[in-house]
Amino acid sequence: MCRLLAYLGRPIQLDRLLLKPEHSLVAQSYEPREMTSGVVNADGFGIGWYDPDRDVDPFTYKNLLPIWNDTNLPHLSRYIETGTFLGCVRSATAGQDVTLSNCPPFGDRRIMAVHNGFIDNFRKTLYRPIRNKLEDDIYQQIGGTTDTEHIFALFLSLLDVTADHHRQAHPPLTSALHSTLTILTELARPEGVKFSANFIITDGHQLVASRFAHQTGAPTLYWLRDDPNFPDSVMIASEPLFEGDWHKCPEESIITVGENLDINIHQI
Repeated sequence: MCRLLAYLGRPIQLDRLLLKPEHSLVAQSYEPREMTSGVVNADGFGIGWYDPDRDVDPFTYKNLLPIWNDTNLPHLSRYIETGTFLGCVRSATAGQDVTLSNCPPFGDRRIMAVHNGFIDNFRKTLYRPIRNKLEDDIYQQIGGTTDTEHIFALFLSLLDVTADHHRQAHPPLTSALHSTLTILTELARPEGVKFSANFIITDGHQLVASRFAHQTGAPTLYWLRDDPNFPDSVMIASEPLFEGDWHKCPEESIITVGENLDINIHQI
């Protein structure tokens, strides 16, 4: 099980999120409090962020080292300032390679995603069914072997469709994530395949996150808005980073954070 962190709001220096909180993402990598599988998150990490002043695709930094062993990160995180950020410390599912191509965040142009969860026995269960549902250009973009990247590819395949059909309902990212989880459940149900899918997705202007599982418990996920030390912002995290007014996301739900930081939660 990985540990996730997302931030949307007033631009801040990245070390205030990654390093300085008492239970920062770095601390969660070696001393997680709420993981249900595994002990540490030592199989690499990745961060992604958007430039607050330029309308360009996001930037990423990944490493196969445990995050606590990366001596460059403290320097980079003091340099980077951003208003939209995703981070993940990875605990690789058994049998999945520890390579940069398997390291989150995964992205496509303006969109990035991170995932905490698993598909049980992925290569023998949902690997082919998911691939069969992908648009060819998205299929060709898959560079790794993880269930995460395949679920993200399914999401991308559904994104344009849901944007066309749900313009008057939920925003396209939210609708596409809802459709992705629905299809995963439909594929998993006949064979009794367990999976969990805590996803956080962003296009730089909003956050969309799920807390969801099928035939197993959903990993923890929390949100926090306008903490006194982080005004005009929303955070979403696998575990609280510090003492504060953190709210546990309901199971089987999607949380959407808009550009104005309004939070909407709906059940799946």
